[in-house]
Amino acid sequence: MVSVKGDVYSYGVMLLETFTGRKPTDELFIGEMNFKHWVNKSLHCAVFEVMDANILRKEDEHFVIKECCIKSILELAISCCAESAEDRVNMKDVIATLKKIKDVFLTNIPGAVS
Repeated sequence: MVSVKGDVYSYGVMLLETFTGRKPTDELFIGEMNFKHWVNKSLHCAVFEVMDANILRKEDEHFVIKECCIKSILELAISCCAESAEDRVNMKDVIATLKKIKDVFLTNIPGAVS
């Protein structure tokens, strides 16, 4: 069924794909280990391990701030991908959250301009 909540789910998957460089259909995700579970499990202890290596390197300037920003985006993506449509955030909240993430990021980077 096509719905706004379905669009939110798809947006969450797109964010996960963008920031991990993986797809839900990758061979890594078999059995109990699906794409969302893999990202969600890593958010608390090893977020750097699930990020696309082309996005961020440990030697990058402001690594910790950038990693925190990406972690926030991945957390938002997971909330967009809730199994139950009723549990998913709405797009207005997604946009507001992305703006907050951007504001925090720019506030913490010296000399950044919004």
